[in-house]
Amino acid sequence: MQASDKPLIIQSDGSVLLEVHSEAYDEAKDAIAPFAELVKSPEHVHTYRITPLSLWNASAMGVTREEVMAALERFSRYEIPHTVARRIGEAFERWDAVRLFEHDGDTLVARIKNGEILSLLRTSAEVSKMIVGVDEPLGLVMPRGVRGRFKHACIKMGYPVNDLVGYEPGDPLPMDLRPVTSSGEQFRLRPYQEEAADSFWAGGGPAGGQGIVVLPCGAGKTVVGMAVMARARTHTLILCTNVSAVNQWVSELLDKTTLCPSDIGVYIGGRKEIAAVTVTTYQMLTYRRSKDGPFEHMNLMMGRNWGLIVYDEVHVMPAPVFRATTELQAKRRLGLTATLIREDGLEDDTFSLVGPKCYDVPWKELEQKGFIAQALCCEVRVPLASEKVREYVSSPERVQFRIASENGNKERVLTAILKKHMDEPVLVIGQYLSQLKRIAARLKAPLITGSTSNARRDELYESFRRGDIPVLVVSKVANFAIDLPDASVAVQVSGTFGSRQEEAQRLGRILRPKDRVSTFYTLVSKETSEEEFAHKRQVFLAEQGYRYRIEEWTVEDLDT
Repeated sequence: MQASDKPLIIQSDGSVLLEVHSEAYDEAKDAIAPFAELVKSPEHVHTYRITPLSLWNASAMGVTREEVMAALERFSRYEIPHTVARRIGEAFERWDAVRLFEHDGDTLVARIKNGEILSLLRTSAEVSKMIVGVDEPLGLVMPRGVRGRFKHACIKMGYPVNDLVGYEPGDPLPMDLRPVTSSGEQFRLRPYQEEAADSFWAGGGPAGGQGIVVLPCGAGKTVVGMAVMARARTHTLILCTNVSAVNQWVSELLDKTTLCPSDIGVYIGGRKEIAAVTVTTYQMLTYRRSKDGPFEHMNLMMGRNWGLIVYDEVHVMPAPVFRATTELQAKRRLGLTATLIREDGLEDDTFSLVGPKCYDVPWKELEQKGFIAQALCCEVRVPLASEKVREYVSSPERVQFRIASENGNKERVLTAILKKHMDEPVLVIGQYLSQLKRIAARLKAPLITGSTSNARRDELYESFRRGDIPVLVVSKVANFAIDLPDASVAVQVSGTFGSRQEEAQRLGRILRPKDRVSTFYTLVSKETSEEEFAHKRQVFLAEQGYRYRIEEWTVEDLDT
């Protein structure tokens, strides 16, 4: 490949520019995806960023410094800046610079790569409080109980800990996956599900037992969780985002494993059952009667001899659960997610306390193999309603975003989209209840919000699955862990500012495999701040290979 044909330009600050129109675009994108994060994706040049965390995740998955440099050299138009090469080398050196092992009795020992790092850790005010002794030549001894706090402190200093201590087995629980489901269908793991479970389990040794499996919505992350449970064969706590997700986990466990109903406890609201496998919500664990009151149910994580904790949609795990997880490092911990992105920037907490990324597969690869639906993404730019233009211009930024989000002209475009997809199940998804109520009334469609009872939600979801309801209007409560396999059209009328994780989750609602191509529409008010936020939301999906077709609507289009 001639230098002028290479699509990457690597800059000294660690950013990487990738030319979209290059013939080598797809190959270069796939080559850098394991170790670089997509930052922005306008029409012609995408910008990636190489960070220590992205390199540590790559290293934890077996990618080497040599492979990273080879990928960059192969596609870089110009010489790689020395500062970038040095920082890449430093990140890989730091990944394995601190190893944590069993020691004597109730202590652990951190083996440090060299005296310079040892001195740095010993002079840290936070780390020094945890150290109870020295094991020459380069070992720091600490109590078992500070395992999580030590790892957290080290990553904040730029040294991720390679935790090789191992895990408590937990109380035993005989269970297996069924070859035939309880509903009579043949069942076996897909190849990538088997690989994901094997990567996490790592033969049951100390090198496994902690980590995050990244798979797109609709690819069967729940099945991966059950496959890990079948390997661990131990009491398990499963944390979910909402009650509907709890019910889906229970249904899947009963359908696809040898567990019986008495083995499974549901710990929510008025139903607080604790069993060998207990399924609850993050909201339940973080419940307290007052702002400063105790977390009344957090002891559920501590009070049982769990051998495995499963964090469903781990990227939304709240801070109090992080703090509890700090004390649970002797338990095997599996995170499941479609995206490692956290809008609060706490990805390093997820890395150190739950585990590094242990398995990932590109969304487009699963689409090409038929494991998730083929999807088209379309951004529809809609003119702002004329009566709102003056109000928009004179309002502060946050109010401007809401005015643009609730643009009444979107409802007219929505009607046209529904006519185009009359024979397909359609989800209409939005952020603002006043907007969703207007849309539901206009379409004579049912609406699901946070105030809809769990029983009513499940009833409406089931009616939608059966085809009795052609259009379902949902708020952000449907962002996570809702199994609607036949939905093939989603229309996003408003969203949470620039939330990339939300964009990925909403597309995921229509990615269950099906015979038809799915379509994901995002309605955006033209020439408003919503355009900028929509662009930010689309960054993650662009990294997965999705491109947004842009449709421009005019006032004249609205009148036809």
